[in-house]
Amino acid sequence: MIIPKWRAALASWHLPFTLAAASGLLAWFGPDLNDALRYQRAAILDGELWRLFSAHLVHLGWSHWVLNVAGLALVWALLEDELAGIFGWVALLGSGLAIGLGLLLFDPELQWYVGLSGVLHGLFAAGAVRHWPAQPRAATLMLAVLAVKLGWEQYLGPLPGTRTLAGGAVIVDAHLFGAIGGVVIAWAYRYTNRAKPICRVG
Repeated sequence: MIIPKWRAALASWHLPFTLAAASGLLAWFGPDLNDALRYQRAAILDGELWRLFSAHLVHLGWSHWVLNVAGLALVWALLEDELAGIFGWVALLGSGLAIGLGLLLFDPELQWYVGLSGVLHGLFAAGAVRHWPAQPRAATLMLAVLAVKLGWEQYLGPLPGTRTLAGGAVIVDAHLFGAIGGVVIAWAYRYTNRAKPICRVG
């Protein structure tokens, strides 16, 4: 049976489509819903644990949302095969939790946070690690570029122009925690035998 190309693309891209649609819908509802879903340290410590995950679906505004959706499309275009299926969702949830807990434990001065960029770093890291058995050079280059970016952010602050594009402060620690979470998830997923390395024949 021949599957139409648009159906195959929809099946392969269901995670980014779902994320883009869900976060876009939440952005349309406005700031009231944003306040109820964002990472907010005091509220999480009071038991509103859903904020550890929901914070990644809300944004500072439409420019922030567009920037993150564009980044999501780029990550998926580069690592679609590695992130397809259940693994992509595991990487998404794992990196999201790593960000929330990382901010809670190691950034006590940070009171609130929104956005998908930290999760994008987690997905990219997870996909690159999973890509390594098939294409070690390409995967190593991806991880090296990611490491340089994270190092720049930790020592010099956000990349030039990102604050303006996002419409607010860039929380670089979210990128770091997301990437760490993505790497841990990818290695754990590999060694629990729930997924086999991606191999291409060409």
